[in-house]
Amino acid sequence: MKTDHTHLPVIFGVAGGTGSGKTTVANAILDKVGADQVAYLPHDAYYRELSHLAKENRNQINFDHPDALETELLIQHIRELAAGRPIEIPVYDFTTHTRTNRTIHVEPAPIILVEGILIFSEPELRELMDIRLYVDTDADLRFIRRLSRDMEERGRSVQSVIQQYLTTVRPMHLEFVEPSKRHADVIIPEGGHNEVAMTMIAARLKELLETKRGHP
Repeated sequence: MKTDHTHLPVIFGVAGGTGSGKTTVANAILDKVGADQVAYLPHDAYYRELSHLAKENRNQINFDHPDALETELLIQHIRELAAGRPIEIPVYDFTTHTRTNRTIHVEPAPIILVEGILIFSEPELRELMDIRLYVDTDADLRFIRRLSRDMEERGRSVQSVIQQYLTTVRPMHLEFVEPSKRHADVIIPEGGHNEVAMTMIAARLKELLETKRGHP
């Protein structure tokens, strides 16, 4: 059956280092174009299921390496949504490093918003995207945000966050995340607080939607 390309969704990727403000950007886009227009897929919902490992072994996993994520499932979900079929996003428990038995139901939408630190480091994933946005934020701000988030939302201690940052987060950022910036179409500072950039991105998304609907 021939695909109707005038109804294909716009696939929008938002990358950047941990704590860079990617989620703030995603929320700003949702506000500007309308939540009903967006299917939101966070890459960190796709961490691999590790319940078969002992708790102490799970703690040794490098969660900042691309291999820690089931990116092939994310790619499959993007293609399902693009074909007009709903998906079930995994719900991950960051305190136990396992997937829960719950999922989040996501219906197809005109815009598919994919967000994560490593989404531009995966060639098959980034090639699906119509727009690639990289949020560029100073390392000290990113670390402070990461520390606050992991302590408040994931029950981590200060020492454990610092140790993980030094042993895996920073090295993986330098090896995978920072180099992936060259694949971005747009690089913005200040994340979702950059009102000029958010307005421009929202306008470009609306323009692409109209083009795909056959109204250039």
